[in-house]
Amino acid sequence: MELSAAAVLYRRGPRGWEVLLVHPSGNYNRRAPWSFPKGVPDAGETAEAAARRECSEETGVVPQTLCPLGSVKYRSGRKEVVAFYGPAPEDAQPRCASWEVDRAEFVRLEEARRLLHPDQALLLDKLAQLLSAQDVGQPESN
Repeated sequence: MELSAAAVLYRRGPRGWEVLLVHPSGNYNRRAPWSFPKGVPDAGETAEAAARRECSEETGVVPQTLCPLGSVKYRSGRKEVVAFYGPAPEDAQPRCASWEVDRAEFVRLEEARRLLHPDQALLLDKLAQLLSAQDVGQPESN
């Protein structure tokens, strides 16, 4: 089973919570689902370090504080994604920083659910629960 490490970065946008997603490049991926920035750890590299590196390599965004979010196994049984989440740097300007992706952008949680690879949806659900807990006691924004 292949192990990938993902960085799940979030921020509060003008219309609510957003997450950083990437879309794989290549004509054959035109209809492929989006993903969190992720990749296979190098030999001797921790999963968290790999998540940081992959996010930076794919989007140009360098994660700061990351915490374990859990993992998901793809239904095909060939891949497991271990994820780490944290706030995006305030000045984050994602871009396609690698040939591996043709889009890198912050997407509202509701839109992310529609775009995201179905096997990664559990990670989005976990993040949404954590962010919802942060919203308790926060004043309403108009």
